[in-house]
Amino acid sequence: PLPPYISRPSNDEDKDDYQTVYCHEEGSVAAPTAGLHFTTELLEKAREKGVKIAFVTLHVGIGTFRPVKCETIEDHHMHFEHYLLKQEDADKINKAKLSGHRVICVGTTSCRTIETIADPNTGLVKEAEGDTGIYIYPGYKFKCMDGLITNFHLPKSTLLMLVSAFSDREFILKAYKHAVDEKYRFFSFGDAMFLK
Repeated sequence: PLPPYISRPSNDEDKDDYQTVYCHEEGSVAAPTAGLHFTTELLEKAREKGVKIAFVTLHVGIGTFRPVKCETIEDHHMHFEHYLLKQEDADKINKAKLSGHRVICVGTTSCRTIETIADPNTGLVKEAEGDTGIYIYPGYKFKCMDGLITNFHLPKSTLLMLVSAFSDREFILKAYKHAVDEKYRFFSFGDAMFLK
């Protein structure tokens, strides 16, 4: 469904625009918005350059967007969301890790899925399906992900916490200040950043 802050009546074009070009499973309350930046043509150009593309499924729940209101971030609890990683995609991720290439997640949903599944010692993943309530905030040690393409997120959100866990908090604050100063667009149809 379209997010509630899109106040105009939705039409079929809006519904098509609010899907990634690679989506095929129903179940999320929101699109994985970092993926909205990718077109079929762009994915093909990436493949031509040797990029291997693996797909994961995480059925995003409304809890992902619930603001953190606790005195300490550790007291916040995530709702559980259903995930799926097929063996052929796990193999692509593992091959990248084992050959010294980076695993770049497109969006926090992809990150949360592979970090749920990844072996804490090796960072390798395997075919898996289940539910995750993983909550990633500063201090978290990433097991598999080496880079992240993500949109700009709301203050006090678990998504912003994840981004701050991956990059230095001060760097993220500077990036957000730059985004505000330059009038970048936030939220679902907003601009993206690449963190490595």
